[in-house]
Amino acid sequence: MSKRPSPISATVDFDAEGVQHGFLKLPISTDESAWGAVMIPVTVVKNGDGPTALLTGGNHGDEYEGITALMKLSTTLKAEDVSGRVIIVPMMNTPAAMAGKRTSPMDGGNLNRSFPGDPNGGPTAQIADYFNRVMIPLVDVVLDLHSGGRTLDILPFAASHVLDDKHQQQHALDGAKAFGAPYAMVMFELDAERLFDTACERQGKIFVATELGGVGTSTPQSIAITQRGIDNFLVHFGLTQGEIVMPDAPQVYLDMPDASCYVQSEHSGLLELTVALGDRIEKGQVIAYVYDMTRSGAEPVAYYAERDGMLMARRGPALINMGDTLAVIAAIVESLDV
Repeated sequence: MSKRPSPISATVDFDAEGVQHGFLKLPISTDESAWGAVMIPVTVVKNGDGPTALLTGGNHGDEYEGITALMKLSTTLKAEDVSGRVIIVPMMNTPAAMAGKRTSPMDGGNLNRSFPGDPNGGPTAQIADYFNRVMIPLVDVVLDLHSGGRTLDILPFAASHVLDDKHQQQHALDGAKAFGAPYAMVMFELDAERLFDTACERQGKIFVATELGGVGTSTPQSIAITQRGIDNFLVHFGLTQGEIVMPDAPQVYLDMPDASCYVQSEHSGLLELTVALGDRIEKGQVIAYVYDMTRSGAEPVAYYAERDGMLMARRGPALINMGDTLAVIAAIVESLDV
């Protein structure tokens, strides 16, 4: 059964030349605003023929590196700098970003677990549906900027995924490398079915994801990596002119082949990590302890690495619950090429 048109409307003309700043408007009716709208900021920069890039941040509202870098880009990118079209959406899930939360305060929706979306669903499902049916078909390449949010700290990397279409996979991998973060990765997702990533890849788009720090803030270093990466991405895919700038140290390649990369807690309590981000890890090594906070004198539970590799992500808060990911270990590899 066909779906009704999206209720979201754009105040910009995606086909118009020049620079436009506007909104994606989603009608809502709440106690505070009977005839209101969710206003998602969007900038379109178009100059002649060429590819279209979609640059997104704020898919999760507490991941600030992408939001900040794209807000800055929206004020500086000029039409004469572009060959083709660049669409900038700094805060895909604007309600979550405004609340400083991973998920939307309007309906509890996690936008990056809501695709392909539903025009008759709640606000988060409606936003996902608009991106799936309207935005993704407009573009050739997508850069979705993530970081760890309030609960994770992650080494700065750009990533692609294993795809059935190896040509598509290689193009995404080349884009991830060209982003120029200190690390590049082939990433394994615990549940990819409802991700924005998967929605883009299924429509044949070249999709690059990032993780660029976290713990609910940004740093001068993480913003610099993000801004450089966006610039590199646009140069790599022919949207702008210039040189790709790589990190001073050689880029490290990481691979996440399966779910054993994720170490998840089976206990609640106080977390003590015994390794730091970027540390080399050996299989069987103790990487964390979880202490029972209801009593003293109890031995903590030890957690061990299930594989060799590098600690590429860790839980930020010291308080941990059952099911929380406390560490992610990726394999160090010589090459990522398909």
